[in-house]
Amino acid sequence: MDLAKKKLGLLLSTGLEHPNLETAVGLSEAALARGADLYLYLIDDGVRALGDPRVRALAGRGARLFVCAYGCQKRRIPLEDADTVTYCGLVVLTDLINGTDRFIALN
Repeated sequence: MDLAKKKLGLLLSTGLEHPNLETAVGLSEAALARGADLYLYLIDDGVRALGDPRVRALAGRGARLFVCAYGCQKRRIPLEDADTVTYCGLVVLTDLINGTDRFIALN
C-alpha cells in the first residue's frame, strides 16, 4: 500500500515504562519512511514521552507533534519548544481523528 500523502493519526496515552512507547516510535518511523503525513498526539501519561529523544526526533523528520496542555499541567511538565510542539486540547484531537485516513490509539 502506498502511504505517500496519506494521513496517519497516532495517540499515545501511556507512560514511558509501557511498551506502547516502543510501538508508537516504531509505527511513526515506519510511516514517515514510507511518506505518510504523521500526526502524533500525546495525552495523559503519554505527555511524558515528550522528553524521549526519539519522539522529539520525529518532528525533525516531518511529524506534527500535538501535546495535551492539560496533561502537562497536571504532571507539572512545563510548556516549551513551541516551534516543534503544539500544545492543545481535545478539540484538536477530535479534528485529528476526523481528518486522518487512519487513526491508531495506543492506550
